[in-house]
Amino acid sequence: MANTSSAKKMVRKIARRTAVQKSRRSRVRTFLRRVEEAIASGDQAKANEALQAAQPELQRAVTKGIFHKNMAARKISRLSGRIKALSA
Repeated sequence: MANTSSAKKMVRKIARRTAVQKSRRSRVRTFLRRVEEAIASGDQAKANEALQAAQPELQRAVTKGIFHKNMAARKISRLSGRIKALSA
């Protein structure tokens, strides 16, 4: 356990930061889940709309350091490919 005052302060800061990051990660996952559900339902228009809403959330998570930029780009690319495949 933290003994010095600076270590105790760091524990408080880390706890606050962890809570913020957890809520941001949860928010992005919710948007991604909506896209997945729309793809599963087979509705291309709804899936496209959900992806358009999810993209800025993913990019925001990247700028905040929650996700790596390549991971976000890969997710967007794969989801858009799956949505495009719905029309075929």
